[in-house]
Amino acid sequence: MDDWQINLAYLTIAVVLVLLNGFFVAAEFALVKVRGGQLNELVEQRRPFAKTARWLRDRLDASLSACQLGITMASLALGWVGEPAFGRLLEPVFHIVGVTSPTALHTTAFIVAFTIITTLHLVIGEQAPKIYAIRRPELMILWCAVPLKIFYVLAYPFLIALSYSTSRLLRLVGIEGATEHDTPHTEAEIRALVHLAHGHGELTRSEHQLIHAVFEFDDMICRRVMVPRSDAVFFEVDQPLAQCLEIVQRSKHTRYPLCEDSLEHVIGIIHIKDLLGVDADSQIDLREIARPPHHVPETMPISQLLRHFQKTHQLMAMVVDEHGTVVGVVTLENVLEQIIGPVEDEFDTEPKDITPEGGGRFIVQGSTPLDVVNKEFGLRLDAVDVDTMAGIMLERVGRVLQAGDQVDFDGTVAQVIEVDGARAKRIRVTLPESPADESRSTTNQETSGE
Repeated sequence: MDDWQINLAYLTIAVVLVLLNGFFVAAEFALVKVRGGQLNELVEQRRPFAKTARWLRDRLDASLSACQLGITMASLALGWVGEPAFGRLLEPVFHIVGVTSPTALHTTAFIVAFTIITTLHLVIGEQAPKIYAIRRPELMILWCAVPLKIFYVLAYPFLIALSYSTSRLLRLVGIEGATEHDTPHTEAEIRALVHLAHGHGELTRSEHQLIHAVFEFDDMICRRVMVPRSDAVFFEVDQPLAQCLEIVQRSKHTRYPLCEDSLEHVIGIIHIKDLLGVDADSQIDLREIARPPHHVPETMPISQLLRHFQKTHQLMAMVVDEHGTVVGVVTLENVLEQIIGPVEDEFDTEPKDITPEGGGRFIVQGSTPLDVVNKEFGLRLDAVDVDTMAGIMLERVGRVLQAGDQVDFDGTVAQVIEVDGARAKRIRVTLPESPADESRSTTNQETSGE
């Protein structure tokens, strides 16, 4: 065999080994990156080789061992064949430029050949297939499925020995059982992925907020979303129908509890449709048209409350505490607003939870949830038995709140400016001045002094 044929054979083998190394690297990262659900979808779509890919994914540990075995064999063989292959090609070039010393010729050829082989190995055999597999795992696993399965079957005895040796080694360091490569993402990880997808433009701002609201949905309880007992509007059983219709005109609600004297004794729920077409002067017994009331505990998660509404077809429920006392009313709208945000129709006249006044001051409704206040002002207000701004101020003051009462929350001052009975209705929150604000204030004072 002529020298040029030998050189060509060495070169061909080296190129094939680089490509083989790249194949096994791509297959390995595609197996790790692709998820089982994605492969199931590909199988349902009847994509070519999808079933083979799923077969390999179901045997993930053994498949990854096959990839590692292929990478190791290709890398070792490339190191053995690559340097002679490129060294032989470079010798004539060195002769032309005047390098004739055998030692210098061999050393120079080795250095140049080693550099070329290393570059090809890193770029074509490692980095390029790795990055491609990470970005297009479904496509790559379909391309690699059949050849990898063939290698898997041929190398199965070696894989058994490799798996046994690995298990024994892991057992020595205290790790038992098979590796779980497909561990489900935690809620925190999914939140991070959603945030990353939003940052890259894959999710809109609305989608981003909606997904985060869904995660918080199951952590919310009825007490946090209900209409407090003091704000609930209801009918009394002995009220004339004309007075009930006046209440409807003022409040513009759809459903009303029917009570005896107070919410302590709820007889039923009146829907506004039940009063359509009824003469205001008629002597109608509201008990006859009232629907049976439903009671739910204040600690019930609103996800369960939503299922309760779906099951009973009654979209209003009375919220009771541990003693059975009615503490508020909750509707389907209160639940859905925790996911999609405030839903106000043309009859809603409720003030906003937080209204800026300017100069670092805000008017906060007493019923505003603490988590909303914390998010808006960057505070860390937390309490066990209260959920609202008025509640935490009542807890800090230790008595019935009065107009003018102040509480300092680490520099943020909250002052009661309006009370409704024993409850703080409106609170002014004054944020601490930042260093920049103080500097501007000092400058303004100096200027005015001049």
